[in-house]
Amino acid sequence: MAEFKNDRKYSKSHEWILVEGDVATLGISDFAQSELGDLVYCEAEETGSELETGDIFGSIESVKAASDLYMPVSGEIIETNEELEDSPENMNSDPYGSWIVKIKLSDPSELDELLDADAYKAMCEEA
Repeated sequence: MAEFKNDRKYSKSHEWILVEGDVATLGISDFAQSELGDLVYCEAEETGSELETGDIFGSIESVKAASDLYMPVSGEIIETNEELEDSPENMNSDPYGSWIVKIKLSDPSELDELLDADAYKAMCEEA
């Protein structure tokens, strides 16, 4: 059974976002990693990239599929988790501890468009 953490918001494309002040940390949900299977590759846009909601900020590959990662909100990438380039499987063992990028939020009001844990869980159960 997938874990749904209440301390973050979720996008319909299965990214999670954890906000602290004007900085947000992004990763993929436990549900997403369990659906994808063993992750073998992770790549993110470069630090300094300015992206809008819905833009692709990276990609991940598993033994089953490749998936683009979509920005849940607008912002500038201020840090990437380079550890995932060598160890993408960390997202399988610890999806909420294995962040992909950190961004400086452009418009915090966009967070209101995202799902809370209960709404995201309901969406996943319907899938």
